[in-house]
Amino acid sequence: MNTIEHWINGTATSAGSTRTAPVYDPATGKRQADVLLAEKSDVDTAVAAAGKAFESWGNASLSQRTKVMFAFRELLVRHEDELARLISAEHGKVVDDARGEIVRGREVVEYACGIADALKGSFSDQVSHDVDVHDFRQPLGVVAGITPFNFPIMVPLWMHPVAIATGNTFVLKPSERDPSASNFVARLYAEAGLPEGVFNVVHGDKTAVDAILDHPDIAAVSFVGSTPIAKYVHERGTAAGKRVQALGGAKNHAIVLPDADLEYAANHLTAAAFGSAGQRCMAISVGVAVGAAGDRLVEILERKAREVKVGPGSDPASDMGPVVTEAARRRVESAVASGAGQGASVVVDGRGLKVEGHEEGFFVGPSLLDHVTTEMDAYREEIFGPVLAVVRAETVDEAIAIINANPYGNGTAIFTGSGEAARKFQREVKVGMIGVNVPIPVPMSYYSFGGWKDSLIGDSPVHGPEGVRFYTRAKVVTTRWPHTSASAAAFTFPTSS
Repeated sequence: MNTIEHWINGTATSAGSTRTAPVYDPATGKRQADVLLAEKSDVDTAVAAAGKAFESWGNASLSQRTKVMFAFRELLVRHEDELARLISAEHGKVVDDARGEIVRGREVVEYACGIADALKGSFSDQVSHDVDVHDFRQPLGVVAGITPFNFPIMVPLWMHPVAIATGNTFVLKPSERDPSASNFVARLYAEAGLPEGVFNVVHGDKTAVDAILDHPDIAAVSFVGSTPIAKYVHERGTAAGKRVQALGGAKNHAIVLPDADLEYAANHLTAAAFGSAGQRCMAISVGVAVGAAGDRLVEILERKAREVKVGPGSDPASDMGPVVTEAARRRVESAVASGAGQGASVVVDGRGLKVEGHEEGFFVGPSLLDHVTTEMDAYREEIFGPVLAVVRAETVDEAIAIINANPYGNGTAIFTGSGEAARKFQREVKVGMIGVNVPIPVPMSYYSFGGWKDSLIGDSPVHGPEGVRFYTRAKVVTTRWPHTSASAAAFTFPTSS
């Protein structure tokens, strides 16, 4: 049985770890590896390596940093297929979906390649007699990321390229469910010329998380995961004096108006709800059918849900792979049963699915629930699986009110042919990321990613300009170069002269 080690100070190591956790192949249900679980001392070792590396990396030129980023980007391109298959084998998503994840993460690397422009300061000449003012940004030091299983390469790539390009050193604690992609990335960084200790990977569970949150030499922590854990990370990290980015869960809605192209809307809702087996924080899990759109939309969604080919991620014919664990499969099936028990119509039932040749895999099929109400558990809970709940509304105002009453505010979408309705929606809906005829409105890397309400704890979105600000702090410098050293001092503010 292969044991997946940590990556500390430029090399794979077991450090002082003795505990392990199993890593499964979700398509077969079989244990394929063990991953080491770090103790507090292992986190201390990684932070010490990162702290030592910061002494030189924090003073490295922008040219040196971006040179590494350009090389790292090319290595991600070169190894895309190998990395995608590694992700698929541990997460379960289809290989093409894994490739898409790599591409979206690589876009943040490309943003980091141009970090010099994002770090340009400002200069004000002659603010007072012979006085100038300028500002610039400097790295924080050692920073850390705690990332989820659902995007084992993309979500970490939202963090460490920006952190490293701005001059910080990084300690990553990825999910122990699919850990191998992070070690692969560490090796690519080393090949790209990143100095030892700048990027470190520590695998683990809550012991490692708490050690990161409490460590006095970690200046900032980035987190993506469920809302309860995001609140925990934010509270504990800020109590320890750290900056904290904490992105939580979601219950994303898509409104479909009667004037929408319903075939188009249903196509995109199907992909947005069932792609990656629904295991993404920007998945559409609620369709709000407005007025006359309802019956026809559900009819088309039923047909398309039944057409989804479920199978192992390595099979090119598969549209959707398994969920990540047996516990996740049980949770999804329980949510469908709960919806049925509370009065929803189960239009498509994905429970009990068996894939030939992979009978022990963690498979569950797409499920479509209709006539769901906002009081039902299938609506209120973040299922994180391939379940699409359809809620009915009479007007666009009622649909917007449903979204605004939900505690989450990550992403949302509207399908319509009306510019007036789209403009009303984007102005009135209380959600951070909005799509107009786009179901999963994940912004490009040069914008920042972050929701509202319980989907973002605190006020620090990830990557883009907000990411640069999070991983750096500003200095403002006021200078005067007098003609003589005998200039008299004044007891007034300088700008009064």
